[in-house]
Amino acid sequence: MVDGETPFEDIDNQKLNFGHMKVWFTSGMGFFTDAYDLFIIGIVLILLTGPYAVSMHLNTLQASLLGTSAIAAAIFGQLTFGIIADRFGRKKVYGIEATILALGAILSAVSTGFVMLFLSRFFLGLGIGGDYPVSATIMSEYANTKDRGKLLSLVFANQGLGSVTAVAVGIISVVILPPELAWRFMLLFGAIPALAVIYLRRKLPETPRYSLLVNKDKNTAAMAKKVVGGNESVSTVETEKHSISEFFSNYWKLLFITSSTWFLMDIAYYGTGIYSGPIVSQIIVPSSIAMKVFYAGVPFLVGFFGYFSAVALIDKVGRKSLQIGGFIGMAVIYMFISYILIVRGTKVTGFMIPAELTFILYSLSFFFIDVGPNTTTFILPAELYPVHYRTTSHGISAASGKAGAAISTLFLPAILLQIGLKEMLFMLGIISILGAIISIGLPEPKNRSLETVAGEKIKTKNTVENS
Repeated sequence: MVDGETPFEDIDNQKLNFGHMKVWFTSGMGFFTDAYDLFIIGIVLILLTGPYAVSMHLNTLQASLLGTSAIAAAIFGQLTFGIIADRFGRKKVYGIEATILALGAILSAVSTGFVMLFLSRFFLGLGIGGDYPVSATIMSEYANTKDRGKLLSLVFANQGLGSVTAVAVGIISVVILPPELAWRFMLLFGAIPALAVIYLRRKLPETPRYSLLVNKDKNTAAMAKKVVGGNESVSTVETEKHSISEFFSNYWKLLFITSSTWFLMDIAYYGTGIYSGPIVSQIIVPSSIAMKVFYAGVPFLVGFFGYFSAVALIDKVGRKSLQIGGFIGMAVIYMFISYILIVRGTKVTGFMIPAELTFILYSLSFFFIDVGPNTTTFILPAELYPVHYRTTSHGISAASGKAGAAISTLFLPAILLQIGLKEMLFMLGIISILGAIISIGLPEPKNRSLETVAGEKIKTKNTVENS
C-alpha cells in the first residue's frame, strides 16, 4: 500500500479545521490536568518540608514517596488503560480517566494526613496514566496527515501550560493564602480542568480508524469522519490482525526504542522538574518562600517556549531530528554546567561564570527537553504502531518513561546528597547522549499516513456504502 491509498484518504487530506481543534481541546485539557497535577506536588512539598513546613510536616522519606506516588500509579494506568482501549475501544475509557483525575485532586486537597494524601495522589496517578495513551491515540486517529505532528504537539503542549499554571497558582497561593490553606488550594485547583472536559469526552465518537478497522462499524466511522470534515462515504475493508506474539515479534525493536528513549528522557525531566526547587536553590539563593517558588518555576517558563517551538517545527523538521537534537542540547548544557561548578566535597561553593548566567543556562535545558524528546517521545508511539495495538504500545512506552521518572524522583534527593549537583548533572549528560544514540534507529512518520507508517495491511473492496 502506498501513501494515500487508505480508507481515510478524505480525512488525511483535510485542511486544518475547527473539528481538529475540538478534538485537540478535548484531548489537551486532560493533559493540562496531568501536567498540573504532576508538577504542583513539587511546590506543595516546599510547604510540607524543611523550614517552610506547616500543618503536615513530612520527613525526607515521606516527601520522596509523595513525589513519586502519582508517577508510580501512572505506570499502572498507562499499561491498563492502553490495553483496555485497544481491546474495547478508545471511547470506552475516554472520560473515565478524567473523572479519576478530578476525584483524586479533590481527595488530595482534603487529606488529613500523609497516608491519605499518599493514597489520594496514587489514585490520581491512575487517571494521569490512563490519559497518556488514550488522548495521544485519539488525536492521531482523527488528525490529517499534513498537520498530525502539529496537532499531537499541541495536545502535549498542554503540559507546558499545565506546568506554568502550577507555578502561577503556587506563587499566588503562597502570597494570598495562609500556608495551611495554600497547599490544599494548589491541589484542589487540579480538579477544575478535568471536570470541564468529562462531558466533551463522553460525547466524542469512537475514532474513525478504530471504528472501521477494528469494530467494522461503518456508521460510527462515518460519524467520526464528519467531526473533522470527512465525507460520509465509508469503504468496506478487510484488515489483517496479528496475534500479540506476532505483534511483539514484528515490533519489538521499535518498542524498545520508543520505550527506552522515553525512559531516559523522563529520568532527566522529572528529576530536574519535580526537584527544581532544591536544585535551583544551589545556584540562586532565594530571599523568601515566594521567591523560592518563582526561581523553581523559571525553568518551566523557559521550557514553555520549547513546547510551542515543537508545534511550529515538527511537521517541517520531523520527529526524529527534533528528538536527537533535543537530547544533544540537553547533554551539552548538563555537562557544561557540571564543568563550571566549583565544589567542595558535594557542596557547590561557586561558579566559573556568574551564578545568574549559570541559572539561565540550566533553565535553557528545559527548552531543549521540551522542543525535543519530551514532545517527540509522546508523539511517536501514537503514529508508529498498528491500530489494533496502538494504545497498548503507547501505554508500554509511556509506562517505561514513568518508570524512569519514578526512579529519578525517588532517588534524586539521595543522589544530590551523596554525589552532589556537579556529578548528578554529568550523569544526566551521559543519559542524554545515550538517548540521542538510540533515537537514530527511529523511522520518520512525517507526511505519511498512519496506515503506511505502521505497515497496516488493508484491502479496500470496491463497494462503497453511504451511512
